[in-house]
This record gives sequence, structure tokens and C-alpha cells, in this order.
Amino acid sequence: MSLDGARILLLQARLKTDPMAPHEHKCFADALRIPRSQLTVHDGITSAPDASLLARHDMLVIGGSGDFSVTDDEAWLPHFFGFLKDFVVDQRYPTFGSCFGFQALVVAAGGEVITDLDRSEIGTFDVDVTPAGQDDPLFAPLGPRFTVQLGHKDRATVLPGGFVHVASTERCPYQAFRLRGSHVVATQFHPELSRHATITRYKHYLSLYQLNPPAPGERDPVIDGFRDSDDATELLPRWVDEVVSARIR
Repeated sequence: MSLDGARILLLQARLKTDPMAPHEHKCFADALRIPRSQLTVHDGITSAPDASLLARHDMLVIGGSGDFSVTDDEAWLPHFFGFLKDFVVDQRYPTFGSCFGFQALVVAAGGEVITDLDRSEIGTFDVDVTPAGQDDPLFAPLGPRFTVQLGHKDRATVLPGGFVHVASTERCPYQAFRLRGSHVVATQFHPELSRHATITRYKHYLSLYQLNPPAPGERDPVIDGFRDSDDATELLPRWVDEVVSARIR
């Protein structure tokens, strides 16, 4: 298996009517540097993937979810968490979770996530790599600090056992983890989003995340504050390379 031939499954938790669903598909494909045809989309709201679907792919990525929170009382969420526990956490299926994907993996494995508007992060932030992260092959090349795109109102307060804490911010201490001894990695931030893509996402979900929008004709300080985050975007192709390299050894 080569990087060009890797079969990747994108697990989404977005409404079919949400225009950010195809946007997310494009963003992940662009960040992974693969054609969209190589990235299969599965609607996790309708049903969780089964073993046969995973067997037809080499790795899994889990995206965000603009309309839902892992703290919601949605009928589909227990099945979503159960799939993550049974296949990703217990069987170590190679997985990269972003934002909602990060939070869902934490909950599925027995950790805690809360809604905390006071510590929400919307925009471009600098993330610090922990001592454990500085020994991690994915995060060590990023140096002690790197720039990321963030958009969340929920945060993890307790990581499950076996989850190695690899990155943090002052406002949200748990920004990334690796499930020890596996290729299961997740980030609270969005490595799949460029500055431009984040602005598109931010504008679409403005009513959900911004409590005090600017007056008509005024500049939006959040948009003005977005910066490039090229180093963070390198995480996804480097993760795929890690999985591919492990399989061909």
C-alpha cells in the first residue's frame, strides 16, 4: 500500500442539508493531498460504520459537527460512541479525529467533555507541545509551539486512561492525544482547515458561535485575527505516512 493507494474513510456527524458537509470532505482531501474520490464519506448520524466497511479501508478520519455536541441527548450518539469504543479504542483501528472527533473519542473511552462557553476558542491560536508530545513522531517536528485553527465550545476535562496528552493551550489544556501504542490520534483543533477554509466555516456558523457580532459595516475582529497554520496541516499527511509505513514493514 502506498500513500496514493491508501483507502481512507471520513466519518461525518453533519446534517445532510449542511453545506459544510461537502466542504469538510474537500478540506480533508486537500489536507491529505489526495483526490476526493479516494476519501469515502460515511454518514454517522444515519448509522455507525460496520466491520465490513472498515475492512475495505485502511484508516479512518472523523470530522467536526457544527450542529451537534457530544453532550447532546441525540438518539444516534450512543451508537456513534459504541462504534468508536469497539473498533477504534479497543481494536486500535488507525484513526485521526478532529474537533468533534476528538471529543467523541474521549467520551467513548470513558473520559469527560463539558460545554464551556467561557473557554471556547474561535480563531487562530498557538498550541504548546507537551513533554510527551515532544517525544511523539507526529508532534515533535512541530517544535515547542505551533499555530492551529480552532472552533469549539466543548472541551475535554478528563482524558481516559491510555490517552497520551500531547498538546495544550492555556484556555483548553487538552488539545491533542495519542492512544498509547497505536495510530489513534486526535486534536481539538482542525488540522484539515486552512485560514481561508476556517473563515468560510466561521461565517457559516456565525450565529452558533459568536455572541456579539459586529455592527453592520464594522470589521469582524475574529476574521481579522485568523492566520495561516501550515505546520498544523502537515499533521494529516504525516499521520497517513506513519500508518502506511507501519503496514509495509
